[in-house]
Amino acid sequence: MAQLKNPKNQTAKNAMPLPTAPTRRPSNPGNRQADRKANTSLLVKGTLCVLVGLGLGVSPRFITSPGLHDVLTLAALLGWGVLALGCALIGWYVWRCAK
Repeated sequence: MAQLKNPKNQTAKNAMPLPTAPTRRPSNPGNRQADRKANTSLLVKGTLCVLVGLGLGVSPRFITSPGLHDVLTLAALLGWGVLALGCALIGWYVWRCAK
């Protein structure tokens, strides 16, 4: 029985080098529309998070009811976190549009 040759050894000697990977996406209308939609979504989500965060963070100062004031005081920490998230999303939007 004849021994089979290892094809890996043969192709490794004669192999062509692979081309480098692309660094940018192709600029076609579908990609531009998807990028625009993603940027708009970031801006909308960031704006809503900022508004909700400000509402939760500042509202305990204006509530006169003691029971509701206690509940909103506990939620104020979450509100400041949502505000930080909203600022991060808006910053990401600005960074993507500046590129």
